[in-house]
Amino acid sequence: MYKRFVKRLIDIVLSFLGIVVLLLPMLILIAVIKISDPGPAFFKQKRVGQGKTYFKLIKFRSMKMNTPDIPTHLLENPDQYITSIGKFLRKTSLDELPQLFNIFVGHMSIIGPRPALWNQDDLVAERDKYGANDVKPGLTGWAQINGRDELEIPLKAKLDGEYVEKMSFLFDCKCFFGTITAVLKSDGVVEGGTGEIKKAEEAAAEAAEAEKETAEL
Repeated sequence: MYKRFVKRLIDIVLSFLGIVVLLLPMLILIAVIKISDPGPAFFKQKRVGQGKTYFKLIKFRSMKMNTPDIPTHLLENPDQYITSIGKFLRKTSLDELPQLFNIFVGHMSIIGPRPALWNQDDLVAERDKYGANDVKPGLTGWAQINGRDELEIPLKAKLDGEYVEKMSFLFDCKCFFGTITAVLKSDGVVEGGTGEIKKAEEAAAEAAEAEKETAEL
């Protein structure tokens, strides 16, 4: 009952309320974005939805107009493409607000696996192992409060699979309130940061090994 009807009803009600309450702040952000870098205030991107169908995800534009259409972590120097207001939008997750419209029309849910880019074949394939492509993608989810940008793809897909297994009203509440805490702390926000946890562990191991070799000398 929850997965088929109640979850969708909650999505419709909360996304509608969110759009109404946040309409004025969103209009202000639209003006600031256009002043910061002339061009559209919104950025539409092809993403993978439920059942591996495609839809257009809407975000506030945080990157310059000449940015290549590839995942941020694949850019050689992501910082050079971010607009003056864009870094603030991404750090606070305010760039995600327009996805309330995606939720309202049914492309997404408030809670679920974050929608993969159309060309993120590795993430989609990993999610297939856990059935995470069979549910609606979300504005936030279990992976987002357990590492976000820092997670490597296999771990991110595994966490998405855990969400599918545990999906319920109480678990969605846990993800929702966990997201509020994560956003306030800016946890896991790393520009071009996919896999940063493992990179940090490898760097620490290399540093420890170098220190050991120095001590032996």
